[in-house]
Amino acid sequence: MNADGRVTPSGPAVAWDQAAAAAAQRGLRIAELRTIADFGRVVRLFDGIWRPEPWNPPVTAELMRALTHAGGYVAGAFDGAELVGAGVAFLAAPAGLALHSHVTGAVRPGAGFALKLHQRAWALERGLTRITWTFDPLMRRNAHFNLAKLAALPEEYLPDFYGPMGDAVNAGDESDRVLAVWRTDDPRVARACDGLPYRPAGADGAVAALAERDGRPVALDAALDPALDAYADAPAVLVAVPADVESLRRAAPETAREWRHAVREVLGGLMARGCPVTGFADGCYVVGRRSPAAG
Repeated sequence: MNADGRVTPSGPAVAWDQAAAAAAQRGLRIAELRTIADFGRVVRLFDGIWRPEPWNPPVTAELMRALTHAGGYVAGAFDGAELVGAGVAFLAAPAGLALHSHVTGAVRPGAGFALKLHQRAWALERGLTRITWTFDPLMRRNAHFNLAKLAALPEEYLPDFYGPMGDAVNAGDESDRVLAVWRTDDPRVARACDGLPYRPAGADGAVAALAERDGRPVALDAALDPALDAYADAPAVLVAVPADVESLRRAAPETAREWRHAVREVLGGLMARGCPVTGFADGCYVVGRRSPAAG
């Protein structure tokens, strides 16, 4: 519901308008890409963002050619003639309902948001109501972008999902990921695409399950057991993540590993027990009570 009490509609036409508005606000143009030359530009853009080893590019021009020929999604964000962002996605299970966004990268503020809104409109136009992607749960800015700005929600914790990764962003760390699910026709998502970030109601009054103390993770066992009073009277628990894990990996790799294992144990453990992640607020995942269906 908007500030004036109206519910934001979520059909393809409205989604295209939202995508166009997000791009125009930043002076950008979003377009689908279909030529080998454009795919080569995407490869070079992603090389500049992730600085991968030669054997580990996020995606190749040949793969983008195959994906688009098979009906997949490759789009670029342009500032004038300059490519400043790109997204690559392929059709996924359940067939006819889902798109998996394999990689999105941008080097201009607002380009990532505009690309995701374009991707959502593209999906809705084709009857796809679910877009998924993975992200590193320790990356605070990505968690905020995915769960607050876009109103996606995590549905699965995936330990060391990709194995060792040869790039400047992930090197030296285990590749834990969270599977984010974006319900393209959800009113919460439509409101977020109107520029109204999602804040879960349970964030206010929640208790800490994993907190930061002197830069290190501290798990608070009382908050992790639903049978204990610390959790029983709280609407949710909070799982903190470091402010900048990329800098931490370079300056204090042992502390970064502590965070990796702590978040895996606490956030991954709660999700495995059926506790839903309801959003991200104030640098923390907000995790609700276990649903009755989870047992």
